Amino acid sequence: MADLKLSEKLEKLAKEIEGLTVVEMADLAKYLEEKFGVSAMPVATAAQSASAPATADKEEKTTFTVTLTDAGANKLGVIKAVREILPNLGLMDAKKLVESAPKELLAEVKKDQAEEAKKKVEAAGGKVELK
Repeated sequence: MADLKLSEKLEKLAKEIEGLTVVEMADLAKYLEEKFGVSAMPVATAAQSASAPATADKEEKTTFTVTLTDAGANKLGVIKAVREILPNLGLMDAKKLVESAPKELLAEVKKDQAEEAKKKVEAAGGKVELK
């Protein structure tokens, strides 16, 4: 797309669209769909969803929330693991967090980061749930 040259009019229009909020963009897409009878859905996705609607429901998650569900018997080890995961957390805050499980440790993190946090806490004897 970098090689695509736009007229001055189209370039001005593109700049206006770039400045829209998400809500405004959604409204614009809906308006264009109704006005011109087109769909904002890519053709490949439309063909795929028509032939296999069940696969769209099974999209792989890309972000996870890590929740400490139980501290287990080794609270000290779990506190240390929590402080490794959340280095800005003080000792007393980490202790309170562990003792008040179930508590959210990380929100909307990538899968590898969530898995790493889960391994650390479970190695220390705690129980973690990924959502």
